[in-house]
Formats: sequence, structure tokens, C-alpha cells
Amino acid sequence: MFRRYLVPFEPDQLPEQETDFLIVGSGIAGLYTALQAVAYGRVSLLTKRKVEDSNTGQAQGGIAAALDRGDSPSLHLQDTLKAGAGLNDVTAVEVLVSEGPTRVEELIRMGTQFDTIEGELALTREGAHSRRRILHASGDATGEEIRRSLWEQCRQHGQIELFENTQLIDVLRDKAGHCAGLLVWNAELGLHIHRAKLTVLATGGNGQLYKLSTNPEVTTGDGIAAAFRAGASVMDLEFVQFHPTALTLEGRPPFLISEAVRGEGGKLCNIRGDRFMPRYHELAELAPRDVVALAIWKEMAETGAPSVFLDVSHMSEEEFSSRFPWIFRTCRSYGIAVPEAPIPVAPAAHYLMGGVRTDLWGGTDIPRLYVCGEAACNGVHGANRLASNSLLEGLVFGARIIEGGLRWLESWPQRELAHGPWGKESLFDRLPDGENPRAADRVANSVQQIMWDKVGLWRSADSLTEALADLVAIDEREAVQGTVTRAMEAANMHLLGRLTARAALLRNESRGGHYRVDFPEPCDTWRRHILLSC
Repeated sequence: MFRRYLVPFEPDQLPEQETDFLIVGSGIAGLYTALQAVAYGRVSLLTKRKVEDSNTGQAQGGIAAALDRGDSPSLHLQDTLKAGAGLNDVTAVEVLVSEGPTRVEELIRMGTQFDTIEGELALTREGAHSRRRILHASGDATGEEIRRSLWEQCRQHGQIELFENTQLIDVLRDKAGHCAGLLVWNAELGLHIHRAKLTVLATGGNGQLYKLSTNPEVTTGDGIAAAFRAGASVMDLEFVQFHPTALTLEGRPPFLISEAVRGEGGKLCNIRGDRFMPRYHELAELAPRDVVALAIWKEMAETGAPSVFLDVSHMSEEEFSSRFPWIFRTCRSYGIAVPEAPIPVAPAAHYLMGGVRTDLWGGTDIPRLYVCGEAACNGVHGANRLASNSLLEGLVFGARIIEGGLRWLESWPQRELAHGPWGKESLFDRLPDGENPRAADRVANSVQQIMWDKVGLWRSADSLTEALADLVAIDEREAVQGTVTRAMEAANMHLLGRLTARAALLRNESRGGHYRVDFPEPCDTWRRHILLSC
């Protein structure tokens, strides 16, 4: 049974705040949407930790846009559709590739400093792209540069109010069924209600469902889970992209090695020193991510090795450190003498193609509730995201939310909320109290291990059935002993783990980021989406 609310509360007894636009998330999608919204009203921007804690800051490779004279939106569309393995919404992709260049040019006008060569944008190529269309900044710190420039713009607006260290708990609906705002937690304000005319969830994906992930710790799927509990449909949760090349060393956390390293000529070799990707795909190291990740996984299984190796010895130290300064510094800090020494790499959970189902304007099943960025699923990525399309998606569809949602500014949602009595539908009988802060960690760690072992790169009916049984057996209520934020994260991870395993069990085929060893080929009858709702 899925609970409507995580914690019990009485609306009339809680403090309230009001705003026109309520936006959760401080990545590219949240910040850009805030900048688009501030021209029309007050904006409250909520983020779980600090404003800099998001997936955007971790994005190394870059942002894709057809800006080169030898490129075009139609070519970008073809590459995106090919990577998406037959499940893209073609209209959504057309929106992405046609509106994308204008949004990127706007970023440049806002002060984003992309790398240039002799005054021209330094475009590079990544896996499954047919042209060099990837803009990057400071070599391999593109996401952080975009985040910096957007936040600098946000800081200049007195109508954008930032609330850090604020945990989203649940989406609230009025008696008409509209989103009326959010139930949130802040260490200073405690449990409170934040009402808004229009609410946007830009909370990112759920990479922390898995034991090994390139995502930051905050990426626990909070927005997706809250929207689902409120009655919004989720779609394509079985399609999880495992990045092929995360730096892998015993006792160290995974560290993303950008696709751009292979785009600049890096070669993958197994533990025997054999280059293997040409045996798996005609594009070799530049094949789509799902192909490369599965190939690496197979090579590791066949050789019994914990990783394969990325050979970048064709580059000089000066070239590598200049093009990939963050990767260079990190590898050296791990004791890897790049570029002379190869980088040990293995797949890690990286990106969720699925999320809350939205239309082309970011709207959900719930009026006044919008979702964008990785938390949303509008069909633009299909079964497998094309590299460097994620940052672009946040810009394009963040802007469209404001264009499509202005009608809601004419009135407020009803003050009376739906779905009482409040205490009987809650997961916990009381707010977590922090008596045993590690209790919530135990729940979260159990979910991560189950998902990695049984709902990872290789799936089967047996493993998925076992995963569902193992997840159901977890006592979520143990998390109530932890801190509020960690308990909410653990509960959201538990819910999304069950939904992901269920969707993966239903899809009896292999396609894109979903591989079933018992159904290893795609099936035309499965060229459809799996929707789940309460």
C-alpha cells in the first residue's frame, strides 16, 4: 500500500508562507525556471541543502546544441531518436532541438563562459552524436559554470527568495484537486506549508537508489516520489542510464569520467589490454551509452575483473590537463598518473530517463503542478538519453513551463486542502526525531544494495521478483529514528525502488537503458510506455 503522506500534520496548526511561483531545486532546471518566472511575480526557490548541491554542478561533458554551420536541428533530432531506441516522443524532441540553440545563446548573454578557440565556440563530439555540437566550459566543468552564471543572475533579483536546507515532504492539493503548494521541513521553521499559485518540481533524478552512482548524495528522487503520492503518474522508471565510465577504485567513491574523454580519442581496453568496443558496435567507444555500459559489464564478467581501463595515452599531459582539468586533478589525487596510466572504469547509475509524466509544457496530471529537468518524463529521451541533452532539456522545458503556466497567476488555489484526515494516511506516526541518526541510513543502504544487485544493468524475472520481495520486507518505519531529511529520503528511495522494480518486471524486452537477460531483444509490441499511478 502506498501512503498519501509521509508525516501526520494539521494544516490549521502549521505556519504558512505564500508566493506566486514555488520552485524546488537549484540545478539548471530550477534556476533557469526561476529566472523566467521572476518577470511575472514573486519566486520562492527551495533547495534541500545548499544552492550549489545539484547534479548540474557534476555535469562535466557539456551541453548539446546545433550551433555549428555544419550542423542542424534535424541532425540533432536524428541522433536523439536513434539513441532513444524507438521510444522518444518525436514532437518533444523537435521542441528540444529547435528551441535549444536560442536557450543556449541566452545562457551566453547571461554570462556563461563557454570555452572558445580563436573567438569561436570550441565544440566537441560525444558518443552517438554525428556532429561536434557539445559546448563545454573550463574543460570539464560545464555544469558548474552554467550553475554559477544562472545563480549570479538569480541573486540580482529581489523577487527571488532562496530557502536552503529545506526538505520537500509532500505535494498538497486543494478541494478542486489543484496543487495548492507543498508541505516542507526547515530546521529553523520546522514543519510548515508553502502555498503558491504555481508549483514547479525541478528536484532531479533518483541516482542514489543505487549503491554505485555518479550522482551527488541529494539525488534521492524526492520530487518524483512526492508527485506520485499526490496522484501524478510516473512513466518509464525502468529506463535507468548507467554511465559506462566511472572511475572505480576500491575504497573510493565513483567519479564520473566524461563521455568527452572518449570523444577526444580515449580507448577502452579490458584487463588483458585488448580493445573491445569495435566488437560490440560500429561506433566503438562512441556508441550509445547503454551499448558501451553493457559491453564493459560483459568484459568484466568474462575476465573476472572489477573494471576495464580507459586509455588516454595518445594525449600529452599538457593536452589532457588543459582539456580535462577536473578529471586530471581527481585521477592524480587517486594515485593514477594520467595520461600515461590508464584509468580504471566501470558502469555506475547516472541518469533516469523516466520520471513524472508531463506534457510539452511541463504540466502533470495535477493542475498547477509542473515538473522539469531529470524529475520529468515528457518522452524526449526515450529509452536512452543522448549524451549532453540533459542540461539542454532543463533550459528548454523550464522556459516552456512559465509560458504555459501564466494562466494560473490569475487566482489562488482553494485554501481548504483535500485528503484528510491527515494522520491516518501517513507513513510515520510522528516526525523523525534523530534519536538514532543511522537508522534511516540502514533503510537507504538496504535499498541501494537491493537495487544494485537485482535491478541494475542485468535484470531478469527472477532477480526483479526477488528485489520486490526484499523491498517490501524492509521496515520503512525504522527510518523515523533518523533525522527528518534522511528519513524522508529513505522513504522516497524505498517507494521509488519498488516502482522501478515493478516497471522493469513488466517490460518483457530489452531496450535502451533496460536490459533483461531473459528477454535480450527489443520487441515491437513493447514500443509503448509503462505508466504507474496511485
